[in-house]
Amino acid sequence: MDAVAGSIELKTPKEIGWMREAGQIVARTLSLLEASMQPGMSTWDLDQIARQELEKSGAKAAFLRYRGYPAVLCVSVNDEVVHGIPRKDKIIREGDIVSLDFGAVVNGFYGDAAITVGVGAISEKASELMKITETALVKGIAAARHGGRIGDISNAVQTYAESFGKSVVREFIGHGIGRRLHEDPAVPNYGPSGQGPRLAAGMTLAIEPMINDGGSSVRILEDQWTAVTADGSLSAHFEHTIVLTESGPEVLTKRYAEK
Repeated sequence: MDAVAGSIELKTPKEIGWMREAGQIVARTLSLLEASMQPGMSTWDLDQIARQELEKSGAKAAFLRYRGYPAVLCVSVNDEVVHGIPRKDKIIREGDIVSLDFGAVVNGFYGDAAITVGVGAISEKASELMKITETALVKGIAAARHGGRIGDISNAVQTYAESFGKSVVREFIGHGIGRRLHEDPAVPNYGPSGQGPRLAAGMTLAIEPMINDGGSSVRILEDQWTAVTADGSLSAHFEHTIVLTESGPEVLTKRYAEK
Protein backbone atom coordinates (compact mmCIF):
# COMPACT_ATOMS: atom_id res chain seq x y z
CA MET A 1 0.00 0.00 0.00
CA ASP A 2 1.32 3.43 -0.99
CA ALA A 3 0.43 6.85 0.33
CA VAL A 4 -0.14 10.15 -1.45
CA ALA A 5 -0.98 13.64 -0.17
CA GLY A 6 -0.02 12.83 3.40
CA SER A 7 -2.52 10.38 4.91
CA ILE A 8 -4.34 9.40 1.69
CA GLU A 9 -3.74 5.72 0.97
CA LEU A 10 -3.53 4.10 -2.43
CA LYS A 11 -4.95 0.58 -2.37
CA THR A 12 -3.26 -2.50 -3.79
CA PRO A 13 -5.04 -4.72 -6.34
CA LYS A 14 -5.74 -7.29 -3.59
CA GLU A 15 -7.24 -4.63 -1.32
CA ILE A 16 -9.35 -3.29 -4.17
CA GLY A 17 -10.57 -6.85 -4.76
CA TRP A 18 -11.82 -7.05 -1.17
CA MET A 19 -13.51 -3.66 -1.54
CA ARG A 20 -15.12 -4.82 -4.79
CA GLU A 21 -16.48 -7.89 -2.97
CA ALA A 22 -17.81 -5.73 -0.14
CA GLY A 23 -19.26 -3.32 -2.70
CA GLN A 24 -21.16 -6.06 -4.49
CA ILE A 25 -22.69 -7.23 -1.20
CA VAL A 26 -23.80 -3.64 -0.60
CA ALA A 27 -25.22 -3.41 -4.14
CA ARG A 28 -27.16 -6.68 -3.85
CA THR A 29 -28.56 -5.69 -0.47
CA LEU A 30 -29.74 -2.28 -1.68
CA SER A 31 -31.41 -3.91 -4.69
CA LEU A 32 -33.14 -6.40 -2.41
CA LEU A 33 -34.32 -3.61 -0.11
CA GLU A 34 -35.69 -1.63 -3.05
CA ALA A 35 -37.56 -4.67 -4.34
CA SER A 36 -38.92 -5.47 -0.86
CA MET A 37 -40.13 -2.00 0.05
CA GLN A 38 -43.88 -1.44 0.20
CA PRO A 39 -46.36 0.73 2.08
CA GLY A 40 -47.05 -0.46 5.62
CA MET A 41 -43.54 -1.72 6.31
CA SER A 42 -41.57 -0.19 9.14
CA THR A 43 -38.06 1.11 8.71
CA TRP A 44 -37.07 -1.53 11.29
CA ASP A 45 -38.36 -4.22 8.88
CA LEU A 46 -35.89 -2.95 6.26
CA ASP A 47 -33.03 -3.14 8.75
CA GLN A 48 -33.93 -6.77 9.47
CA ILE A 49 -33.78 -7.61 5.76
CA ALA A 50 -30.34 -6.01 5.53
CA ARG A 51 -29.15 -7.92 8.61
CA GLN A 52 -30.28 -11.22 7.14
CA GLU A 53 -28.54 -10.49 3.84
CA LEU A 54 -25.31 -9.64 5.68
CA GLU A 55 -25.47 -12.93 7.57
CA LYS A 56 -25.95 -14.90 4.34
CA SER A 57 -23.01 -13.12 2.70
CA GLY A 58 -20.63 -13.67 5.62
CA ALA A 59 -19.67 -9.98 5.59
CA LYS A 60 -19.62 -7.69 8.60
CA ALA A 61 -21.81 -4.65 9.13
CA ALA A 62 -20.07 -1.35 8.45
CA PHE A 63 -22.46 0.85 10.44
CA LEU A 64 -23.53 -1.23 13.45
CA ARG A 65 -21.98 0.26 16.61
CA TYR A 66 -19.99 2.78 14.54
CA ARG A 67 -19.77 5.72 16.96
CA GLY A 68 -22.66 4.05 18.78
CA TYR A 69 -25.01 3.72 15.79
CA PRO A 70 -27.58 1.01 16.68
CA ALA A 71 -28.44 -0.52 13.27
CA VAL A 72 -26.88 -1.95 10.10
CA LEU A 73 -28.88 0.34 7.81
CA CYS A 74 -29.70 4.05 7.72
CA VAL A 75 -33.28 4.73 6.56
CA SER A 76 -34.21 8.36 5.96
CA VAL A 77 -37.75 9.28 4.85
CA ASN A 78 -38.90 12.39 2.96
CA ASP A 79 -37.36 15.40 4.78
CA GLU A 80 -34.84 13.20 6.57
CA VAL A 81 -31.48 13.75 4.89
CA VAL A 82 -29.28 11.02 6.34
CA HIS A 83 -28.64 8.75 9.35
CA GLY A 84 -32.28 7.89 10.04
CA ILE A 85 -32.38 5.16 12.70
CA PRO A 86 -34.70 2.24 11.81
CA ARG A 87 -37.70 2.04 14.14
CA LYS A 88 -40.66 -0.30 14.53
CA ASP A 89 -43.01 2.70 14.78
CA LYS A 90 -41.68 4.47 11.66
CA ILE A 91 -44.09 3.28 8.95
CA ILE A 92 -43.45 3.77 5.23
CA ARG A 93 -46.39 5.24 3.33
CA GLU A 94 -47.45 5.43 -0.31
CA GLY A 95 -45.81 8.48 -1.89
CA ASP A 96 -42.80 8.56 0.45
CA ILE A 97 -39.25 8.75 -0.80
CA VAL A 98 -36.88 6.63 1.28
CA SER A 99 -33.08 6.94 1.34
CA LEU A 100 -31.23 3.71 2.15
CA ASP A 101 -27.56 3.96 3.18
CA PHE A 102 -25.72 0.68 3.74
CA GLY A 103 -22.19 -0.61 4.19
CA ALA A 104 -20.36 -3.94 4.47
CA VAL A 105 -16.87 -5.08 5.41
CA VAL A 106 -14.90 -7.92 3.77
CA ASN A 107 -11.46 -8.87 5.10
CA GLY A 108 -11.27 -5.53 6.88
CA PHE A 109 -12.13 -3.40 3.83
CA TYR A 110 -15.30 -1.36 3.40
CA GLY A 111 -17.95 -0.77 0.76
CA ASP A 112 -20.58 1.96 1.19
CA ALA A 113 -23.48 3.11 -1.02
CA ALA A 114 -26.88 4.77 -0.86
CA ILE A 115 -30.02 5.01 -3.00
CA THR A 116 -33.30 6.88 -2.70
CA VAL A 117 -36.44 4.91 -3.56
CA GLY A 118 -39.95 6.09 -4.30
CA VAL A 119 -42.76 4.15 -2.62
CA GLY A 120 -45.61 3.55 -5.04
CA ALA A 121 -46.85 6.65 -6.84
CA ILE A 122 -44.72 9.65 -5.86
CA SER A 123 -45.02 13.31 -6.73
CA GLU A 124 -43.42 14.80 -9.82
CA LYS A 125 -41.35 17.03 -7.53
CA ALA A 126 -40.03 14.03 -5.61
CA SER A 127 -39.24 12.12 -8.80
CA GLU A 128 -37.38 15.09 -10.23
CA LEU A 129 -35.33 15.52 -7.05
CA MET A 130 -34.32 11.86 -7.08
CA LYS A 131 -33.28 11.98 -10.74
CA ILE A 132 -31.27 15.17 -10.24
CA THR A 133 -29.48 13.75 -7.20
CA GLU A 134 -28.63 10.47 -8.90
CA THR A 135 -27.37 12.29 -11.99
CA ALA A 136 -25.31 14.62 -9.78
CA LEU A 137 -23.60 11.49 -8.43
CA VAL A 138 -22.92 10.29 -11.98
CA LYS A 139 -21.44 13.70 -12.83
CA GLY A 140 -19.24 13.61 -9.74
CA ILE A 141 -17.96 10.13 -10.52
CA ALA A 142 -17.18 11.13 -14.12
CA ALA A 143 -15.08 14.03 -12.79
CA ALA A 144 -12.93 11.68 -10.66
CA ARG A 145 -9.95 11.35 -13.00
CA HIS A 146 -6.35 10.38 -12.35
CA GLY A 147 -4.34 13.62 -12.21
CA GLY A 148 -7.33 15.81 -11.37
CA ARG A 149 -8.36 17.32 -8.04
CA ILE A 150 -10.99 16.53 -5.41
CA GLY A 151 -12.57 19.88 -6.21
CA ASP A 152 -13.37 18.64 -9.71
CA ILE A 153 -15.77 16.12 -8.15
CA SER A 154 -17.22 18.69 -5.75
CA ASN A 155 -17.84 21.27 -8.45
CA ALA A 156 -19.43 18.77 -10.83
CA VAL A 157 -22.00 17.77 -8.19
CA GLN A 158 -22.77 21.34 -7.09
CA THR A 159 -22.98 22.81 -10.58
CA TYR A 160 -25.42 20.17 -11.79
CA ALA A 161 -27.71 20.23 -8.73
CA GLU A 162 -27.84 24.01 -8.51
CA SER A 163 -28.58 24.33 -12.23
CA PHE A 164 -32.03 22.93 -11.36
CA GLY A 165 -32.50 25.22 -8.36
CA LYS A 166 -31.75 22.48 -5.81
CA SER A 167 -29.57 22.91 -2.71
CA VAL A 168 -26.47 20.92 -1.78
CA VAL A 169 -26.21 19.82 1.85
CA ARG A 170 -22.90 21.05 3.26
CA GLU A 171 -22.87 19.52 6.74
CA PHE A 172 -22.38 15.99 5.36
CA ILE A 173 -19.90 15.11 2.63
CA GLY A 174 -18.22 12.21 0.85
CA HIS A 175 -14.98 10.67 2.03
CA GLY A 176 -12.12 8.35 1.43
CA ILE A 177 -12.86 4.72 2.30
CA GLY A 178 -10.90 1.49 2.65
CA ARG A 179 -9.54 0.07 5.89
CA ARG A 180 -11.91 2.45 7.65
CA LEU A 181 -15.38 3.65 6.80
CA HIS A 182 -14.15 7.24 6.77
CA GLU A 183 -10.63 8.02 5.57
CA ASP A 184 -8.91 10.99 4.00
CA PRO A 185 -9.61 12.81 1.77
CA ALA A 186 -12.84 14.67 2.48
CA VAL A 187 -14.99 14.83 -0.66
CA PRO A 188 -17.37 17.81 -0.40
CA ASN A 189 -20.33 18.10 -2.76
CA TYR A 190 -19.62 21.79 -3.33
CA GLY A 191 -16.68 24.06 -4.09
CA PRO A 192 -14.46 25.22 -6.97
CA SER A 193 -12.84 22.81 -9.39
CA GLY A 194 -9.06 22.50 -9.63
CA GLN A 195 -8.55 22.61 -5.87
CA GLY A 196 -7.95 20.08 -3.10
CA PRO A 197 -5.83 16.92 -3.01
CA ARG A 198 -4.57 15.48 -6.28
CA LEU A 199 -6.49 12.45 -7.54
CA ALA A 200 -4.41 9.35 -8.29
CA ALA A 201 -4.97 5.79 -9.45
CA GLY A 202 -5.51 3.51 -6.45
CA MET A 203 -7.52 6.07 -4.45
CA THR A 204 -10.86 4.79 -3.17
CA LEU A 205 -13.62 7.30 -2.51
CA ALA A 206 -17.24 7.34 -1.38
CA ILE A 207 -18.99 10.08 -3.35
CA GLU A 208 -22.43 10.91 -1.93
CA PRO A 209 -24.49 13.93 -2.88
CA MET A 210 -27.33 14.82 -0.53
CA ILE A 211 -29.58 17.28 -2.33
CA ASN A 212 -32.55 19.21 -0.91
CA ASP A 213 -35.57 20.49 -2.78
CA GLY A 214 -35.57 23.60 -0.57
CA GLY A 215 -32.77 25.25 1.38
CA SER A 216 -29.47 23.58 2.19
CA SER A 217 -29.67 23.85 6.00
CA VAL A 218 -30.25 20.80 8.17
CA ARG A 219 -30.87 20.11 11.85
CA ILE A 220 -30.29 17.04 14.02
CA LEU A 221 -33.18 15.39 15.85
CA GLU A 222 -33.19 14.41 19.52
CA ASP A 223 -31.87 10.92 18.73
CA GLN A 224 -28.57 12.70 17.92
CA TRP A 225 -28.37 10.90 14.57
CA THR A 226 -31.23 11.73 12.21
CA ALA A 227 -30.57 14.84 10.12
CA VAL A 228 -33.61 16.58 8.58
CA THR A 229 -33.99 19.57 6.31
CA ALA A 230 -34.42 22.74 8.37
CA ASP A 231 -37.34 23.90 6.20
CA GLY A 232 -39.11 20.54 5.95
CA SER A 233 -38.38 20.13 2.24
CA LEU A 234 -37.69 16.78 0.60
CA SER A 235 -34.14 15.42 0.44
CA ALA A 236 -32.52 12.70 -1.68
CA HIS A 237 -29.23 10.82 -1.24
CA PHE A 238 -27.24 8.68 -3.67
CA GLU A 239 -23.75 7.25 -3.04
CA HIS A 240 -21.20 4.95 -4.64
CA THR A 241 -17.80 3.66 -3.59
CA ILE A 242 -15.32 4.04 -6.46
CA VAL A 243 -11.66 3.31 -7.19
CA LEU A 244 -9.64 5.54 -9.48
CA THR A 245 -7.70 3.87 -12.27
CA GLU A 246 -5.44 5.47 -14.85
CA SER A 247 -8.19 5.01 -17.44
CA GLY A 248 -11.00 6.35 -15.27
CA PRO A 249 -13.16 5.58 -12.21
CA GLU A 250 -14.55 2.11 -11.49
CA VAL A 251 -17.74 1.90 -9.44
CA LEU A 252 -17.30 -0.84 -6.83
CA THR A 253 -20.91 -0.68 -5.60
CA LYS A 254 -22.57 -0.73 -9.02
CA ARG A 255 -25.95 -2.44 -9.00
CA TYR A 256 -27.01 -4.84 -11.75
CA ALA A 257 -29.80 -2.49 -12.87
CA GLU A 258 -27.41 0.40 -13.46
CA LYS A 259 -25.82 1.11 -16.82
